[in-house]
Amino acid sequence: MRSVAQENFYLEARCGGYAGADEGADEGRADPPETGWGARDRGLRAVSQKDTGAAMHLAGHKIRLWREAHDPPLSAEEFGLLYANPAKDAHSPSAPAAWPSRTVYGWEARGKVARPKVQKRLSELGICDPADWLEPAPDAVAAETAPNTAPDNAPDSAPKSGAKPDNRPQIKARPMSETSHPFYDMHAHGFVRVATATPRHRTADVDYNVAGILAEAHKAHAANADLVVFPELCVSSYAIDDLHLQNAMLDAAERALATIAQASAQLNPVLVVGAPLRRNAKIYNCAIVIAQGEILGVIPKSYLPNYREFYEKRYFAHGRNARDLWIGVNSEEVPFGTDLVFAASNLPGFTFGVEICEDFWAPNPPGTLAAMAGALILCNLSASPVTIGRADDRHLHCRSSSARSICAYVYSASGHGESTTDLAWDGQGVIYELGGLLAQSARFDLDPELCIADIDTDRIAGERMRNQTFSDAAEAHGRPEDDFRRVVFEHAYAAGDVGLVRDVARFPFVPNNPQTLDEDCYEAFNIQVDALMRRISATHAKSLVIGISGGLDSTHALIVASKACDRLGLPRSTIRGYTMPGFATSDGTKSNAWKLMETFGITAQEIDIKPAATRMLEDMGHPFADGEPVYDVTFENVQAGLRTDYLFRLAGQHGGFVVGTGDLSELALGWCTYGVGDHMSHYGVNAGVPKTLIRYLIRWTVETAQFTDECSDVLMAVYDTVISPELVPAGEDGAIQDTEAKIGPYALNDFFLHHCVRFGQRPGKIAFIAWHAWRDASAGEWPAGFPEERKNQYDLAEIAKWLENFLRRFFGFSQFKRSAIPNGPKVSSQGALSPRGDWRAPSDAVADLWLKELADSLPD
Repeated sequence: MRSVAQENFYLEARCGGYAGADEGADEGRADPPETGWGARDRGLRAVSQKDTGAAMHLAGHKIRLWREAHDPPLSAEEFGLLYANPAKDAHSPSAPAAWPSRTVYGWEARGKVARPKVQKRLSELGICDPADWLEPAPDAVAAETAPNTAPDNAPDSAPKSGAKPDNRPQIKARPMSETSHPFYDMHAHGFVRVATATPRHRTADVDYNVAGILAEAHKAHAANADLVVFPELCVSSYAIDDLHLQNAMLDAAERALATIAQASAQLNPVLVVGAPLRRNAKIYNCAIVIAQGEILGVIPKSYLPNYREFYEKRYFAHGRNARDLWIGVNSEEVPFGTDLVFAASNLPGFTFGVEICEDFWAPNPPGTLAAMAGALILCNLSASPVTIGRADDRHLHCRSSSARSICAYVYSASGHGESTTDLAWDGQGVIYELGGLLAQSARFDLDPELCIADIDTDRIAGERMRNQTFSDAAEAHGRPEDDFRRVVFEHAYAAGDVGLVRDVARFPFVPNNPQTLDEDCYEAFNIQVDALMRRISATHAKSLVIGISGGLDSTHALIVASKACDRLGLPRSTIRGYTMPGFATSDGTKSNAWKLMETFGITAQEIDIKPAATRMLEDMGHPFADGEPVYDVTFENVQAGLRTDYLFRLAGQHGGFVVGTGDLSELALGWCTYGVGDHMSHYGVNAGVPKTLIRYLIRWTVETAQFTDECSDVLMAVYDTVISPELVPAGEDGAIQDTEAKIGPYALNDFFLHHCVRFGQRPGKIAFIAWHAWRDASAGEWPAGFPEERKNQYDLAEIAKWLENFLRRFFGFSQFKRSAIPNGPKVSSQGALSPRGDWRAPSDAVADLWLKELADSLPD
């Protein structure tokens, strides 16, 4: 039995609070200190080094002076690499592990004490004596030195002041670009790079399997992965039946974990591997979490399948009730149980829990409790022999788990090399986030494979904040966060621009899956149609009044109204369309408006608003009435207001209601004339549909032949028309008023809208993901059938310019218009702006906070 003080010391050492935790498994562990290493609080907790009150010692001061005395000064990485061992060739594969830079900084700046073996080595080098670890550093020097050392959250591979590039032996990390500003670092925006690994494998050959595991771990390090999940029992093999009961096998598996842990000291990723382990004369099917030379914890499998081809209860004990326990692994005691959540102290959001194969087939998976305890990422180590349809079942469970538990789900199944005595294996790896598939491996591949994706932990955490059902469920299950042990560790990660391994949809409102494209468009279209049908029935309307401009929005409203009438058995003459040319109406849009009304067979009429607008401008004393070319906001709003005024009076005259044409994008930007203008209608059928989706739905209407060929020809003419309010006459060069030149490309604005409203992302992060999505038109996927000529790209300067404009409009002055919008259906799960639905905000807020965050985040 260990004392409470020993247990507290141990978990703290696992979390980086003790210097020896970073120095390699070959050195042994110093005796735990008697006191000062932490405390219990409803189960064992990890405490940070800041809580220990450690003071600077003379040894750390001497080490720093010794490094800086070299010409040129040695970086912490170089010091640890060159002097950690007496080998002449420190780069030799057989040389002992180097001291990681965070260990060196721990000695120099955080008062951490090295192990006796390390103290002896430093003494042999003449750097410091063992007694110096007990002597305080000079106060003045300590105060001067501490601010200049690496911060607590500095990763091992991050560039330090005066440091040289990382020179770790035998590992070639991906070189970072010159974009070193934090903006370019995905970690600064809440992303964590995860991977599933299908290593080379041979049945019951532990040494061979360990070599395969480490080979994939090195690849993951080179790919700048933060977390790698390996298959179930990958150290020993899964399908070895009674060989699990052989002590030689169990001994070899345990020794293998020491080998993996020692090798991990030189690797950035956290490794989650599977192996059988013994505790109290029982064998457990375990997941072992390893990082930076240490085993952080062990999770036993909760549910053991013992049906059809499975016989796990013959060998293993279940771990369902294993809580607040420890297990000996190679004479080291580590946390053991299903009550563990792992969290990086220096990377907010990097929190994960673990379950094993059958666990997520249970009605109440243990991973769900880990999620409710705070894990944003769930890992599943699986063997899962393949049968017809099994891959789809795994996808179903992974997708369901990630959606229901509001998390990311990382699943890795056994592949080629497992025994095929009675079973076969496909090596499936999948990564899901909030129900969406991010990446999947190639199945039945003979070669080892990594499946990599970047998880947006910010997005996951934000979704949990919005979903009160998740919080209520955690309360109903006794607040797992109070009972789970949180193993905190300092994560080594590659800082700087490491790219973004993640598909970012350029058009988040547009269906992006070719397999479900038709179904998604069908749903979007019919949501609008059904909503309008209900409004027609409820009001007993005799007519539907629509202003037809020949542009995208009014055309789509006409399409929806026509289909609604068709389904209700009403003649399309029920729709009364009015085209109302003003001072800037072009012949093209006016012609398209008439063609639309005629081909759709509605009641059509034209009202020229120029005389009424001129009279109003004269009454107001506007300069335009005297022949001056003054085309200000008043000039524009007079025309927009008159058009809506006519529509309302016509609706009253004909016993109907005005069908609004304004869309979600215009509401976000406040691009509408308030009150009796295009802001108002009796029912806003397009209020939940952004501009990019409207354009796409018009194409879908044509491609699926919803109407006649004649109608389709006109619809495509509208589709290709430049978006313009046509309120200001064309210039001398013939250029017409271009909406997107004024308020920005709708493609970008809709992108900003989605990430701002749906997930509450910070402006700096929105700029980061927009840059990755839009900087290269040739990269990534475009929606199916997207025209080549419309495939634009934008650099960071353009993105920042239009994002700033979006923030000013959205947060600064447009809410008062949204607070007074008419009824209209929500169409997309990405969100809506009705004050009675998704978005509620004060109309007198300011945009300063968002603008400042953007400015502070962007590189100079």
